[in-house]
Amino acid sequence: MPSSLSDRRFLITGGTGSFGRTMVKRLLDAGAAEVRILSRDEAKQEAMRTAVLDDRVRYYVGDVRDFDTILKAVRDIEYVFHAAALKQVPSCEFFPLEAVRTNVLGSANVVEACERSGVAGLVFLSTDKAVYPVNAMGMSKALMEKVAQAHVRNNPNAHTTVSCVRYGNVMYSRGSVIPLFIEQIKSSRPLTVTDPSMTRFLMSLDESVQLVEHAFTHANPGDVFIRKADACTIGDLATAVSNLFSVPTKLDVLGIRHGEKMSETLASHEELAHAEDFGEFFRVPIDSRDLNYSLYVEEGQSTQDHRADYTSSNTTRLDVPEIMARLLTLPEVRAELDAAPDLAVAV
Repeated sequence: MPSSLSDRRFLITGGTGSFGRTMVKRLLDAGAAEVRILSRDEAKQEAMRTAVLDDRVRYYVGDVRDFDTILKAVRDIEYVFHAAALKQVPSCEFFPLEAVRTNVLGSANVVEACERSGVAGLVFLSTDKAVYPVNAMGMSKALMEKVAQAHVRNNPNAHTTVSCVRYGNVMYSRGSVIPLFIEQIKSSRPLTVTDPSMTRFLMSLDESVQLVEHAFTHANPGDVFIRKADACTIGDLATAVSNLFSVPTKLDVLGIRHGEKMSETLASHEELAHAEDFGEFFRVPIDSRDLNYSLYVEEGQSTQDHRADYTSSNTTRLDVPEIMARLLTLPEVRAELDAAPDLAVAV
């Protein structure tokens, strides 16, 4: 990220989502000259246009699967946030080729269009599910990271600095379980959980934006930046939400869905062996070797590292009161509590 966002021009693919809306506000408040939104859903664009009411935001209807659409959208743009993706694990399990077309081939289109148009910086938004992936969504996101890094390896003199960020579940984002729990509480229904002992990372939208800004500020081509995060069990999260609304915790346990894991991994031990620790972030630099491995065949690697994977089961585990405190930092949760005073606990 440049030292000043003032008078800069940005594009956000998939910009009508939770991340895009938060980033747009951040960029506009910082004095950006223009922020373009590229997405497929014209209804969400119209809703965003009505809510934002700023003529510096321009909307492009299109799909990252179409190269010409991206090429037109990035014309005269300096920095790109690539957030467009198919993100729902079960739907990608049933339609894996659709995940490939959007998350892999669409991402390749974005890289090529940015390079051809002279974009200065491009950051891909990835997920913990890309590490040791067992589902189609995670596999396609892992390949998205590889597309970014392959571009760097094959184009050492590239104009565009391409990097990735990787983070876990974003609280109250589209697809988050938290608004589902709140809606079920308001409807006097039990909370549907897959497995109460399943663990997941917790992160706010603001923290995801800070991670992207950190990548723009510090990234070398091919870097992957990973946000450290606390975690909790799904059962404790359900209890915390129930406690906030002063209702007993009633669970409807569904069992693990297609392609899900009991815990997620943000960074593998292979990555951590050569990662840099920035306190709140890990930076994993690209392996920039070419296909000539003779040196390593003859001499071998000189060091070994035995540190563990960074997972939602071995990071800091939040208990129910800590989860409640974290939830109360979310404006959306506070708004729901204010709208249901008969349910909400005194806070």
